[in-house]
Amino acid sequence: MDPLLDLINLLRPRATLWGGIDGVGRWGVSFRPRNDLLFCWLEQGECLLTQPSPLPPIRLAPSDFLLIRATVPFALTTDAAIEPTDSETVTAATNDPRIRIGSGGGPISTLHAGKFVFDSANEELLVELLPSLVHIPAGQTSSSRVRALLTMNEDESRCPRPGGDYVVGRLMELVLVEILRSGATGEISQQRRGLVAGLRDPVTARSLSAMHADIAHDWTVSALARLCGVSRSKFATRFRKTVGLAPIEYLQRWRIARAKDELRLGSKSVGEIALAVGFQSSSAFSTAFTRIVGSSPRHFASSLRA
Repeated sequence: MDPLLDLINLLRPRATLWGGIDGVGRWGVSFRPRNDLLFCWLEQGECLLTQPSPLPPIRLAPSDFLLIRATVPFALTTDAAIEPTDSETVTAATNDPRIRIGSGGGPISTLHAGKFVFDSANEELLVELLPSLVHIPAGQTSSSRVRALLTMNEDESRCPRPGGDYVVGRLMELVLVEILRSGATGEISQQRRGLVAGLRDPVTARSLSAMHADIAHDWTVSALARLCGVSRSKFATRFRKTVGLAPIEYLQRWRIARAKDELRLGSKSVGEIALAVGFQSSSAFSTAFTRIVGSSPRHFASSLRA
């Protein structure tokens, strides 16, 4: 199993195109932290993405695409010196998903935006395994592909046809895959950690592929290091630095993520799920699951059904 495809299958991404910004002259719009995974692309004009220090501003040019996990406040503005207007205040006052801001003459900026929504059972994987910021400049091939896929999604939503739900679902999976494999993650070192960063590293990528291909195998750090052709200590250090978790901790969390997905589906018993994801007994699985998730497998499954 391709680890990135494995992640997409668990997250089951959906997307909504909720509006955007039409700006004239100098303008600024701020966004509160909501822990949402937002995306936007600039049709015309230029603007800056600003976040709290020490994160540097990022300049967006026409046709640039941006994916941002809004765990901290941020702003889109033509000038970092401008006091931005709160987006939620404007939207509540106008009851319009598109924010129209600025006055008088000056350059016109048009920005389209939306939000990814994921299967709630494993949504926390976003925090642990995905970059918090991806900027795809217009010149990259991925930029035109992403915008073409989003345009197709918008067309399907406006003119529903037979099989439309299936088409939209696959389009959104393709959008997220294209974004994540673009290699355009943010410049801050913390933002380079996670599954996507691990798949770009030749050493950690081999171990990730092996673990995802056989999640139930009794993997050890030594065995994974031999597979990657490096020493145990070098492998463990490199994996933690790149992925953000120790190898066995990553494996355990991925096993629990797969188990949560099986519990959501409700087609297997707790014992069957335990064996399928690499635990030798139901009790060992329940103990690990409760430690990581905060509730027992049966309670977790009951809460999903409720």
